[in-house]
Amino acid sequence: MGDNIDVLVHEVGPRDGLQSIKTIFPTQAKLDWIKSEAAAGVPQIQVGSFVRPDLLPQMADTAEVVRQSLEIPDLTVAVLVPNLKGAQNAILSGAHQIGVVMSVSQAHNKSNINRTIAESLEDFRKIIEYRNQVDPERKTVISGGLATSFGCTISGPAPVRDVMWQAEQLLKLGADRLSIADTVGFANPRQVKDLFDELYRTIGKDVPVGAHFHDTRGLGLANAFAALEAGVRELDSCLGGLGGCPYAPGASGNIVTEDLVFMLESGGMKTGIDLDALMETRELMIHHLNGEPTQGTFVTAGPPLGFVAASNAA
Repeated sequence: MGDNIDVLVHEVGPRDGLQSIKTIFPTQAKLDWIKSEAAAGVPQIQVGSFVRPDLLPQMADTAEVVRQSLEIPDLTVAVLVPNLKGAQNAILSGAHQIGVVMSVSQAHNKSNINRTIAESLEDFRKIIEYRNQVDPERKTVISGGLATSFGCTISGPAPVRDVMWQAEQLLKLGADRLSIADTVGFANPRQVKDLFDELYRTIGKDVPVGAHFHDTRGLGLANAFAALEAGVRELDSCLGGLGGCPYAPGASGNIVTEDLVFMLESGGMKTGIDLDALMETRELMIHHLNGEPTQGTFVTAGPPLGFVAASNAA
């Protein structure tokens, strides 16, 4: 994280947003979106996922999107993978950061990636082993993603002890960082604060930790704020609030990038992101959505009179 950024906003729209809608973005439209958002100051973008194109045709061009995104100055190019094959393709693509997703819920893991948790952990071990073989300097960051960390629509609430156990396993296997996800919007702010407090007690403060929230019941930003209070400094979000887990019944959109940036900047936390330029990127994205619904309140109300973004303050 740069010296002039207090919170890293990780845009996941080109992956988590687009995988959840019917519209298939042309490759050039994805790249225009990514370039525009990077120019607005967004430091890290999840540009796609390496999955079977017959399962998620929206992600079929991920290798090409990664290739061209790597040419964008100062942008951390991130991708998501569900298994060893996807990770191998991602590592060979040159992506800077690879999120390996698995669920805390056994039932959700089986539904989402057709594996038991034990099988996913074994796959993760092989991914780390492969990364270390082909990338001995470990320039490729491997992030252990814990989906349904607060609960899921199949199994209900997730026991905190299960989250801690899985986080410890991922770190023992060699994860460089962790991403804690409220995949279907189960969490409330108190639960978020308690879980991240316990996580930092368990793994210490030296491991980078990101948080991923959905706004299923309107608590997305409140949960993000609770995570900030616990010490989290990396937050996922999606332009226009697109997205959701395609295999989770009832899942809705991610927290809205522009609303998150406004909350952070108005509260004195620098993101390095220009809100005006971000809103221009939103319009560019909407142009290709074919009427797919978007979310957000900042787009409707705009900034309050006298607003000065923390990143622009003297």
